[in-house]
Amino acid sequence: MYNYRFQQILTIREQEKNETEMAYKDATKAFEDVATKLYDLLKKKEDLIDYQQERLKIGASIDEVHHYARFIDSLEKTIADAQQKVIQARAKMQWYEEKLLEKNLEVRKFEKMREKDHERFKEEQSRIEMNFLDEVSLQTYNKKGNR
Repeated sequence: MYNYRFQQILTIREQEKNETEMAYKDATKAFEDVATKLYDLLKKKEDLIDYQQERLKIGASIDEVHHYARFIDSLEKTIADAQQKVIQARAKMQWYEEKLLEKNLEVRKFEKMREKDHERFKEEQSRIEMNFLDEVSLQTYNKKGNR
């Protein structure tokens, strides 16, 4: 019966890898959400500027122009805030990605060690079996020779 001596460590490493993988997926989702929000804000600003240009062509009032200018300024502040959130979310996602790569490497190392250890175990079992068969053959030969 084969029993890997580092099985508990391997199990813990696999759990850590799975937890890191979940955290990475969450960080990726958060990044996608804030990036989508930023895109929507930039699109809204672009559409608003286009609309303002159309209004200027047909003759907009000064109050209307000031209203759109203030709204665009407010939107730009919101965009700047969203850009910072995207940068932070990207950094967090990349950090988890690096941690996930490290955890994958650790698990692979222990799995490789287990494979090599299992091969040594099988070789030792074969050697023991061969010795046993040799011993049985020798005893059988000796019994036949004594008759």
